[in-house]
Amino acid sequence: AGLALAPFLFPGSQSLNAAAKICYFIVLAASYDLLLGYTGIVSFAHTMFFGIGGYGAGLALYAWGPSWSSIALGTLIGLVLSILLALLIGLFSLRVRAIFFAMITLAVATVFAILASQLGWLTGGEDGRTYQIPPLLRPGFRLFEDDVLGVTINGRIIGYYLLFLTALVLFLVMLRVVNSPFGRVLQAIRENDFRSEALGYRTVIYRTIANCLGATAATLAGVLYAIWLRYTGPNTTLDFAIMIDILLMVVIGGMGTMYGAVLGATLFVVAQNYLQDAMKLLSGALKGVPVLPELFHPDRWLLWFGVLFVVSVYYFPSGIVGYLRRR
Repeated sequence: AGLALAPFLFPGSQSLNAAAKICYFIVLAASYDLLLGYTGIVSFAHTMFFGIGGYGAGLALYAWGPSWSSIALGTLIGLVLSILLALLIGLFSLRVRAIFFAMITLAVATVFAILASQLGWLTGGEDGRTYQIPPLLRPGFRLFEDDVLGVTINGRIIGYYLLFLTALVLFLVMLRVVNSPFGRVLQAIRENDFRSEALGYRTVIYRTIANCLGATAATLAGVLYAIWLRYTGPNTTLDFAIMIDILLMVVIGGMGTMYGAVLGATLFVVAQNYLQDAMKLLSGALKGVPVLPELFHPDRWLLWFGVLFVVSVYYFPSGIVGYLRRR
């Protein structure tokens, strides 16, 4: 409800950007929870699929112009490439132990990031690509002459609701998957893959399908990101730091809950965007008190962000949603 009403409840470009970031990170974190929380697959290639979606849509808009057909074709190319890679990684790597699979996915993701940086004629190299989006989604477009509840309904607001509704549909689809008989098999494989195999389930096939589903959702999250940001580059979609952020979101919210992705992504993005501002206010209020203003200086926000993460893991080892379910 907060995300649906974000443009009206929290006006301003910073708030709208934060809400949009929450939307596509919910999809990204939920798709990773499908692998880690429900199937027990530890993969470090998730940012690669996210980057493929971002580059697919971004490069299509850059090369073929700001049209909906460019977005559709770029998305289709990205999805085909992601599913093929996920299928190959799954069939050839999911037979090995978890740690070896994690290392293989890390190697593949690293190779892809290097290629994106080196193929400057195609990807723009380290600088990436900036492009135009369809006129309907540009800030200069106005849907209504008059404001609605004090908010101008321009292309940016339309783009946000396109992103929000797509993220909502993708999340509901993933929620349906994990609550289906297929999802129950994934949970059985997570708990005891040998017993699942003995019961007649081909665990490699199920894991591979889960890997492809996670890759599909991550690719679509990358497409949403590229459309919203109007830029794609290796540091924004393929950086390994994004993989760490996704992992933190899933762990904070609760692995194997799906709703944990919503809470984890929301708390993470809000802290990332507003913790520094809150510390600035706190530091100013404590001015004149020894030590404390320096301790809560805005430049130390990342330190306190780490402290918050450690505390949340210590008191909520199964995540916030897992803790609430036990209560």
